[in-house]
Formats: sequence, structure tokens, C-alpha cells
Amino acid sequence: MKFKNATKIEGLLAAAFTAYNADGSVNLDYIPKLADHLYDQHLAGIFVCGTNGEGLSLAMDERKAIAEKYVQAVNKRMKVIVHVGHTSISEAKTLAAHAQAIGADAISSVCAFYFKPASEDLLTVSLSEIAGAAPELPYYYYHIPHITGVNVNLETLIPKIAAAAPNFAGIKFTSPAIHEYQDGLQICADDHDMLYGFDELLLPALSVGAKGAIGSTYNYAAPIYLQVMRLFADKKNQQAQDIQYQAIKMIKLIGKYGPIPAQRAIMEMIGFDMGSARLPLGTLSATEKSELKSELEDVGFFQTLALCTELLKR
Repeated sequence: MKFKNATKIEGLLAAAFTAYNADGSVNLDYIPKLADHLYDQHLAGIFVCGTNGEGLSLAMDERKAIAEKYVQAVNKRMKVIVHVGHTSISEAKTLAAHAQAIGADAISSVCAFYFKPASEDLLTVSLSEIAGAAPELPYYYYHIPHITGVNVNLETLIPKIAAAAPNFAGIKFTSPAIHEYQDGLQICADDHDMLYGFDELLLPALSVGAKGAIGSTYNYAAPIYLQVMRLFADKKNQQAQDIQYQAIKMIKLIGKYGPIPAQRAIMEMIGFDMGSARLPLGTLSATEKSELKSELEDVGFFQTLALCTELLKR
């Protein structure tokens, strides 16, 4: 059975980036401004301290402070899902309990990825331990095999987690394997969520039944994807494909410059100074930022973003 207090999540959630001050400390002051921006962009929620938020590079007190600031800033206008994954199950449980205490809407976690669970049963026990530390919150397993090195059989894993963790609400599925995602949708049916995590494949995911998605580019390009979703819902498939391809051209460029450093630079372009990323990630130089902006202009990214922003007002 699905967690009784959970509701299906529909729409887009932004995987928020973390900003830093010049001395390398976390900059909490930008969070209310970003929360307002994402709300104005019609986002359904914010995913905090995940991959793009460099959650695994942050200290425990930093993660707690960021989560608390987002919960306060959002003030129930959108969902706040706090990523609590950690190489230590004990630390993940501490973060989960904290997320529940501060009033987050849900928690999520990757599996342990240094000492990896050697079996599906060990993975299930590990995840249920984390979920059980915040029993009042919906829990989402964050499936990202290209980062964790742990792949799973959803057909067997989903029933096991659902049985072991009463608050299991679904999966954040970050993989290009659309056929596996579709399999997960069928297995979850009406009981659990399958939130898709590859922005460049949003349209294919919609075609197999996706209703909700979590992604990094939704921080600054949400209107493009919301227009894709609107066109798809209106059965204007060719137009949806054309707009999705505009997003793909942008994503190819951020891949060229480094996904997280490039996107942090784009955030700066729209008015959010993220500061330098935390090691071991790099930060684009002023020259690289200028080159990226020029290439984004060349592929029509800013023009498409402005057009889609205007269309969503109609």
C-alpha cells in the first residue's frame, strides 16, 4: 500500500544548487530569492541537497541549515524534498529525522555508494532504516546508477521497499533507460510515484506516462519544459518535439563545459551568483562563462526561454 499521507507529485521540481560565499562557506541568503523565483516559474517543488546541490560535499550542519532555510522560505507554497543520502546510514538517518522535525514535505536518499549493498535485500534494509528515521514523511529512493554504481531490478525492489518501509512513496529515477522507467511506472501503478530525473528525456518520459520530474535545468529553464508538457497534453507532438530539442541543444552545451559548473554559470546569468563550486568540482573562468553565454545565444536558448515564458502567461 502507498504511504497513506502521501499524494502523487505532478509537475516539475528543481534540483537546487548550493551557493557559496567568497570564503567557501554556504550562502544561505540567496535561498529566499531562489525559492520565490522557482515559485514564480510554476515549479511544483524543490529537491534540496541532491547531486546538483552538492549534498555529498557538504557537512552535516550545512545540509541541515540549507534544508531548514528552504522549508522556511517556501512556506508550503511548493513541495520541499530533502535529500538525506550519505555513505553512512547513521548520518542519513540523522538527516532524515531532522527533515521531519523542520517540516519538510518528503525525504529522498541514494543508496550507500562507497561500501555498496551486496544484495537487493541489503539495499532494502538500508533504505528502510533511512525511511524509518522519518516515519511521518514520504520517502523516495533516489535511483542514479551512473553515480552510485548500484543498479536495481524495480520489479523486485519496489515491492520489497514498500513492504519494509510503510512510508515508501516512490522513486526518483535518474537514468536514461526509458524502458526501465516505464517498467517502474507499471509496477508502481496508483500506489507510488515515479519521478523522472533526466531533463533531456522529459518528452520521451511523458510519452510513457511520466507525470512528475526532478531536474537541474528546471532552476533556470522551467518555462521551456512546462511548454513541452503543455504541448504534449494538447497532443501537439511535433511542436513539443521542437521545443524539447531546443532544451537538448542547451544541455549539449552544459555537457561540453561540465554539467554542474556550467549550470552554476547559467544561474549567474539569470541573477543568482552561486560563487565557486566546492572541490572536487571546478568553476568556470570568466572567459569560459563568456564563451558559454555566447554559445547559448547562438543556439537560441535565451530567445526560446523568453518565448516560452511569454506563452505560459496566456
